[in-house]
Amino acid sequence: MRIFHVLLMTMMLMFVPTVAQAQTDVQGAFGGGAPHIAAILVAESASPRPGQGTAIAFSMRPEPGWHGYWENPGDAGLGMTVKWTLPKGVTAGPLRYPVPETLLIAGLMNHVYEGPYGVLAKLTVAPDVPAGTRLPIRVRADWLACTDKVCVPEGGDLALELIAGDGAVQQPVRAQFDTWRSHLPRPLGSRASYAIDNGRLRLSVPFPAGADAADVHLFPLADKVLRYAAPQVVSRQGDRLMIETEAAQGFSGGKLVGILRAGDHMGFSIEAAPGIVESLPQSGTVRTALIALGGALLGGLLLNVMPCVFPILGLKAMKLARAGGDERAVRREAVAYAAGIVLTCLLLGGALLGLRAAGAAVGWAFQLQDPRIILLLLLLVTAIALNLAGLFELTAFGGGDRLAGKAGTAGAFWTGVLVAFVATPCTGPFMGAAMGAALVLPIAAALAIFAGLGLGLALPFLLLAFVPPLRTRLPKPGPWMSRLQKILAIPMLVTALGLLWLLGQQRGTSAMILGIVAATALALLLFWLGRQQRSGRRGGLATALLAILLFSGAATLLPVRAPAQSRTADTLAFDEARLASLRQSGKPVFLYFTADWCLTCKANEAAAIDRSETRAAFEKGSVTVMVGDWTNADPAITRFLEAQGRSGVPLYLWYAPGKEAQVLPQILTPATLIALIP
Repeated sequence: MRIFHVLLMTMMLMFVPTVAQAQTDVQGAFGGGAPHIAAILVAESASPRPGQGTAIAFSMRPEPGWHGYWENPGDAGLGMTVKWTLPKGVTAGPLRYPVPETLLIAGLMNHVYEGPYGVLAKLTVAPDVPAGTRLPIRVRADWLACTDKVCVPEGGDLALELIAGDGAVQQPVRAQFDTWRSHLPRPLGSRASYAIDNGRLRLSVPFPAGADAADVHLFPLADKVLRYAAPQVVSRQGDRLMIETEAAQGFSGGKLVGILRAGDHMGFSIEAAPGIVESLPQSGTVRTALIALGGALLGGLLLNVMPCVFPILGLKAMKLARAGGDERAVRREAVAYAAGIVLTCLLLGGALLGLRAAGAAVGWAFQLQDPRIILLLLLLVTAIALNLAGLFELTAFGGGDRLAGKAGTAGAFWTGVLVAFVATPCTGPFMGAAMGAALVLPIAAALAIFAGLGLGLALPFLLLAFVPPLRTRLPKPGPWMSRLQKILAIPMLVTALGLLWLLGQQRGTSAMILGIVAATALALLLFWLGRQQRSGRRGGLATALLAILLFSGAATLLPVRAPAQSRTADTLAFDEARLASLRQSGKPVFLYFTADWCLTCKANEAAAIDRSETRAAFEKGSVTVMVGDWTNADPAITRFLEAQGRSGVPLYLWYAPGKEAQVLPQILTPATLIALIP
């Protein structure tokens, strides 16, 4: 983007005539029309004293809706360039920029000035310049003027006529320069330190505990130090400010120079050297972790209503009803079930953190981006559905009352493992922020959040097991239990069909056919096992070994990735550059991120997005619908989600013309979407 701006500016300036006749000879694009950022050259003293000199300023006044750029413009834009023509004995110092503002456009972070500002420089007059000497000051300045939709290269030949003298300053001019100076960054005086760990940059800045600091943001002077659009987590630890963000790829260290904004038009020049920096202050970690833990608990609790989880929960409730007054057996199974869920969530969370530490761009639910895992789940869910339907009994793998009792606890544990593995991929209500926070917190706090998610998922069964009054409300055991068990097989078969469809989405029709063949072969194998059980013979071990061989053979036959296809004819695949182009052209955009393995996503698409009234409203309002499909691992989507503070799907964003993104609720209705269109 910045190279594009440079080339565009160079081409346009070829047509700009060189004129040096007035102090305010400032030109817009192509040398014609009024500039969108007016500039004049101002000296603090019209008679600078030899041996001292005077301050000089470029007074810049953008039109409403336009902005100029800091010397490091961020992801896009250009800073101002100057070329001085000075008389003998006069020198000009480096430009001094005021503290910039942040402007995020289409995922690109810009360091800008949206109101009037002054760029200062020191003009030094040599001691041997005689008093009364005319000092003609000439400078060619070029800058970029932008809105959120268009950029225009502008420039001008600015001039001042000074006379060496006594250095007198008029009061109104001094007041104006004092205002400009108040917006310049102040030297901090103490060296800061920073550390880079697993792609995260942590900065520790000496800053008195009693000093106010608001809207803190780090602006690095050099490029490729940090990722500009990444969130900056700011906290305080005694007499230090702590900032944590994402380092730029390839940043090799060395001295870090920049500006630390600490308030409105207030900031400090800082220099930081590599050192030892704590990740986050304990108080900030605890507060953030507790909030995220609450979201994870609620999110895990809501996962129990998913089609692949609710039948298992119902089956567990029936087992509690059968158990009657055997409190110890009930509680053992409940603890085993919860242990399986929590341990699986911890293992998935630990694997996620480990992969990210190794540099992989993955997010929550990464396990369902591997078709081999989808195939394994397809076979497991098929087996559970057939077990619920009465085709075979899992208890036959044991032998005798004692082993059957052990099998019950072990079965509860592995049931919890399966529930967690299948249910956790979707980021439902309350989970988005929790999973996002887990990726920036220390490892211990992050693992606590993953454990909290598992605890929330296991909570209904734990409550039934450990609160007897709740269990007494369950119906008495009877023939209805067998009928209900067979009914619960239906949503499990629906889940198996969903996994089969997902396999086809990831690897094409041939993969779907392979899944059908493997599931059919497993069903025949389990049918044989059921006959063995009913005749009093064994066969569990042989069935397990043959099932493992069946999965291994099918996994090796999976075809390569199917070519990506557009979801529908009226949607665009996610592309950050295309999104920026659409926004610059002033078109409204509805952007949503989904995955074929996310039940919340599919429910929203069926209930709100893929509805005729929604499509008609979007078509009438000329809304562009863009879809980020995260079914298969996509680093570009992962990075964009992280920039929004998310680590999973769904995510729904509405870009109204000329405005920043509006994050929509995770549960959508047609009315919610239609109301967005004016």
